[in-house]
Amino acid sequence: MRILVAGGAGYIGSIVAEFLLNAGYEVVVYDNLSHGFRAAVPEGALFVQGDIGDGERVVETLRRWPCQAAMHFAAFIEAGESMQDPFKYLRNNIAQTIAFLEALLAAGVDRMVFSSTAAVYAPAPEPLTESSPIGPTNVYGETKATVERILMWLHRTRGLRYAALRYFNAGGATATRGEDHRPESHLIPNILAVALGRRPYVEIYGTDYPTRDGTCVRDYVHVVDLARAHLLALEALSDRPVMVYNVGTGVGYTVREVLKVCREVTGHPIPAVEAPRRPGDPVMLVASPEAIRRDLGWTPQYTLRDIVLSAWRWMQAHPEGYSAQAISPAPQALSS
Repeated sequence: MRILVAGGAGYIGSIVAEFLLNAGYEVVVYDNLSHGFRAAVPEGALFVQGDIGDGERVVETLRRWPCQAAMHFAAFIEAGESMQDPFKYLRNNIAQTIAFLEALLAAGVDRMVFSSTAAVYAPAPEPLTESSPIGPTNVYGETKATVERILMWLHRTRGLRYAALRYFNAGGATATRGEDHRPESHLIPNILAVALGRRPYVEIYGTDYPTRDGTCVRDYVHVVDLARAHLLALEALSDRPVMVYNVGTGVGYTVREVLKVCREVTGHPIPAVEAPRRPGDPVMLVASPEAIRRDLGWTPQYTLRDIVLSAWRWMQAHPEGYSAQAISPAPQALSS
């Protein structure tokens, strides 16, 4: 079985592509490299450089290498930036995704696993279930909620089978792949960058939230656990035509608690500076992962400490990220 992985040169997409290959799937990575890295594409995957909004190129790719399902990771993901530049997010995450979906269906691909987000929910003081109210607090979350509705209508009208996985905060690394966003805005790698001497301090955005220490609360899930959820969802599409699941641990940590774990793992004091709240940041996002546990047998295997330790090891081993890594060959890739 061959899978098209859009955004497969990015953080989560490349790790899922690696897991697919290890599970015996063939993989075609489709990525425009605007935020991903050619060196992140795992050896053994075919690589095609292109935009998801370029329907002709998507169809051409699928005609040359027919795929039985697709995974979609090719979205912009920065909540703060989405409030400053909403059209960038509306254009890429919604309009380009519509073109991608149209091309998939035109090429006969009627199964997709969609990278969604906990940001689709309205903030709540308790763990969120899949039936919790939808109410994004930022444009990024709104784009993901909109695509989920589009998927639902394409299921009803065109027979698309899909799984929407609502991630909570992904983190951590494998031995070969890790987090390398440029610029980096995620908390754990930014904290660890201080310990590596790349930054003088880390910012804590907002210290007056109604939480146990005044900072935001998030549910952190290891990227390996996340990759496992994708494979389970892909396999379940044969029996379950529509799936919407939270992928999180059910445990929330404040920013200060994450900082404490990072200090313990690295042995570095990691100075922190308090800064104002960022527009669009919810107070608390914690998953109830009961549905995916019940239906697919998925349970998280890694703790926050595991996440931090794996990220720390990867960042120490790859001080320049992907920029200094060798590129695995892809002899069958389409030319640009």
